[in-house]
Amino acid sequence: MTAASVCHVTSADDTSWFGVRTLYLHGSNRYEERVVTLVARDFDHAVERAEAEAAEYVEGLDVEYLGLAQAFWMFDVPGDGAEVFSLMRDSDLPSETYLSRFFDNGDERQNAIDAD
Repeated sequence: MTAASVCHVTSADDTSWFGVRTLYLHGSNRYEERVVTLVARDFDHAVERAEAEAAEYVEGLDVEYLGLAQAFWMFDVPGDGAEVFSLMRDSDLPSETYLSRFFDNGDERQNAIDAD
């Protein structure tokens, strides 16, 4: 999946920073989402570079790259607090249901952080 949009140039050499999310399958039932930052000429080049990085990542592992690469043009050079990826999705689901369905269904490999 390639994002179709206009890439704004932010440097003298006509390249910009992108965050690209890719999706993988470990074994038969564990999925992984990764976001990598890359310098590229445009969205197509960012996806091309991310797919090459994905091929390197899975080399020698029991991991399959699932062919999903979603690129986000970063507004700034990466640094503290820089946004590296954003994806908006329209949904009529209530917030709790949306979070449970897409992000916190109980099968994630994560630790809880206590809220103070």
